[in-house]
Amino acid sequence: MHFSVQLPTDRVETPDEFCTADAIAELAGAIEAAGFDAAYVTEHPFPPDRWLRSGGHHAFDPFVGLSVAAAATTRIALHTNILVLGYRNPFLLAKAAASLDVVSGGRVILGVAAGYLKAEFHALGAEFEDRNDRADDALEAMVLAWLGESVCFEGEGYTAQGNSMLPRPVQRPHPPIWMGGNSARAMRRAVRFADGWSPFPSPATGAGRTRTAGIEDLDDLAARISQLRTLEREAGRKKPLTICFVPFGLRMDDRTRIDFAALREQIEALSRLGVDWVSLGLRGETRSEALETLAEMAQELIAKPAV
Repeated sequence: MHFSVQLPTDRVETPDEFCTADAIAELAGAIEAAGFDAAYVTEHPFPPDRWLRSGGHHAFDPFVGLSVAAAATTRIALHTNILVLGYRNPFLLAKAAASLDVVSGGRVILGVAAGYLKAEFHALGAEFEDRNDRADDALEAMVLAWLGESVCFEGEGYTAQGNSMLPRPVQRPHPPIWMGGNSARAMRRAVRFADGWSPFPSPATGAGRTRTAGIEDLDDLAARISQLRTLEREAGRKKPLTICFVPFGLRMDDRTRIDFAALREQIEALSRLGVDWVSLGLRGETRSEALETLAEMAQELIAKPAV
């Protein structure tokens, strides 16, 4: 099992603890030194107040945060978990991802999704209702741009009529793309365009809020993975998708103490289902508490591996 650990740059209410260059560098360096495989950041560039009041969160710009992390580390992957495709012109997103891949020496994992927060789309001048079609177009456009050759491509609201982009990413043909979302459409998109699939725990009662299918337990996840493998076979895909999952009961915003015995048991079960990576939130009200939690996570999950 591989582990992607949160860089808590969503904790913008205490920027000196989590969002300065020194803070990001210290935490990223500690994640690497502890033996974990990746550091991830999330994003919400301009979330609506109503969503924030109901438990939502702010976030640092992902490319700024991961650029600082890149400069402070040499080995760990730099994981966007996740970026919303419709928030940006796809060629700008391709440029940012390629630039980060170059400065990090080829360590980017580009986690993306179609998105669900309607009011944030509207605030950013992005179309919401056709976001799934736009996500498909964006992935096709980015893959073409990363070739470093002349591109002719027309999407909704943008047209390339013989444009090219350099530098190319270090990773060829491009950084691995991990597609987020639990729905059948998200899985089909992953099979068609991506290298990985990133489902997440979601109660069926909350499906309307996140606009994706619920995954409430291991049985639900097993059924979704079985569906994914069927879609892979039907598409003639030779290499199975990497699967990254957030363990049940381990939300990014959870502040309770981790039951490591139960977590190790769950990781074993996830591995049996075909999960390759888990993403872990990093708890702590201060940087020192986060570093203590990180050390405990390393001791409990790497020194005492579940798998």
